[in-house]
Amino acid sequence: MEFTYKEGELNNIVKQLIAHTNSKTLAFYAPMGAGKTTLIKAFVKELGSIDNVSSPTFGLVNEYALENGELLAYHFDFYRLENEVEAMDMGIDDYLATDSWIFMEWPEKITSLIPNDVQNITIEILDELTRKLTIS
Repeated sequence: MEFTYKEGELNNIVKQLIAHTNSKTLAFYAPMGAGKTTLIKAFVKELGSIDNVSSPTFGLVNEYALENGELLAYHFDFYRLENEVEAMDMGIDDYLATDSWIFMEWPEKITSLIPNDVQNITIEILDELTRKLTIS
């Protein structure tokens, strides 16, 4: 499935992605500045959280909850990891074993740790305002 979009169309794109995804574990592949965090922000909002979404670059993981306090999602940014051992040390297996949504930026840093049921999302920059999203 492919979509070409501008940022203003993200809410509709995310609705379609949620309806058609076969996993709650999503791995986002894209170059720096392509809009991974912006897309994740739209996912979190559409799924019902009012939390402020930001890239967890320094903390490595952010948690988002529903209004009632129930855990909704974990958002990882593996960009700063030196190796997969660091992901294991932070307890990635425990996070992945939950029933929460999992959003992973820079999953190529932990390739052997990614579960088999992951939904891969690739974002390609077409121009300054336009992106192409491929889900596989």
